[in-house]
Amino acid sequence: MRGRIAIAYNQPHSSRYDALGEEKAVLSVLQSVDAVHQSLVELGYEVTLAPLVPPAGEAGSKLRSLDVDLVFNLFEGFCGQADTEALVPETLAELGIPCTGCPAAVLRLALDKARVKTMLQAAGFRTPDFQLLSPATVHQFHLSYPCIVKPCSEDASHGLSPESLVNDFLALERQVKAISASYGGEALVERFIDGREFNATALGDASGTVLPISEIVYSLPPGMPRILTFAAKWESGSLYFEGTRAVCPAEVGAEEREQVAAAALGVFRLLGCCGYARVDMRLDQEGRLNILEMNPNPDISPGNGAARQAEATGMTYTQFIEKILLLAGEGNSSERQDSSHGSGRQAKPGEDITQYARV
Repeated sequence: MRGRIAIAYNQPHSSRYDALGEEKAVLSVLQSVDAVHQSLVELGYEVTLAPLVPPAGEAGSKLRSLDVDLVFNLFEGFCGQADTEALVPETLAELGIPCTGCPAAVLRLALDKARVKTMLQAAGFRTPDFQLLSPATVHQFHLSYPCIVKPCSEDASHGLSPESLVNDFLALERQVKAISASYGGEALVERFIDGREFNATALGDASGTVLPISEIVYSLPPGMPRILTFAAKWESGSLYFEGTRAVCPAEVGAEEREQVAAAALGVFRLLGCCGYARVDMRLDQEGRLNILEMNPNPDISPGNGAARQAEATGMTYTQFIEKILLLAGEGNSSERQDSSHGSGRQAKPGEDITQYARV
């Protein structure tokens, strides 16, 4: 055996997502757990499963009881307690046990999408204009339509539907009330950009690798907003699911590919990411790239998202999991972050990037 690894993840349980009809996103973590488990066993590790349930104190105690060399972090935080997403890396840092993915500070930062957008603007990245609004402050709206309304600290497209795209004040008010009631707090309202949509996964290795870019391609009936709704991700058979697909590698020219890759790596470094993170982007009417958001520790289930992009380089799923392990060993140190301010590199389609994981 090469060592002992625990897989930390959310044990699915009843939550507000059930009432919202969004439980499929919660259950999907089990697919990742099974796939990662299989790959780790294939790589020769002794694997322990560490399902976590609330309260956070008991989950922390379970992590402290683990007798392992590393934790593979698939934990996404408890429903209604967004800040608990940082529980795993924060607890393990206290124990001196490495874990995969981004550190606690980055996970907390990503939950505040408005703050991230403010940081992006300050650093010179283009991002859609935005406001945080509640039912009590919606009258302060000052952007121009159309706008998209979404939860301020959710991922997995929770809360995104055709009604999220608003073109007048009545629709805006209705959607802000709906988001506030369902997810709590303020809604993030931002100018809607309807150009080509890309995402790219950056890796925190020494060279700063960006995996092949994906494009979200829409073939929806006229009148349906071109947005990545919850149905597009999770409800097979729906019009959105059937009319939305990811194309990887994206069909773009060399200059545009380098622009997207540079933006992904720049955002990754600006926000202090380690391990792996996905950056979502869209082109505006002038062809300028806009950063929509950053997703640390994104979905790595086989055939989807980051795993699809890794496979486009020629890696098998198990090689991708091994790469994530190697990043956990070499990428979470401050020394590695301090040395990673070069221009980075774009992995080419069909290229095996496991060579870049070697210490």
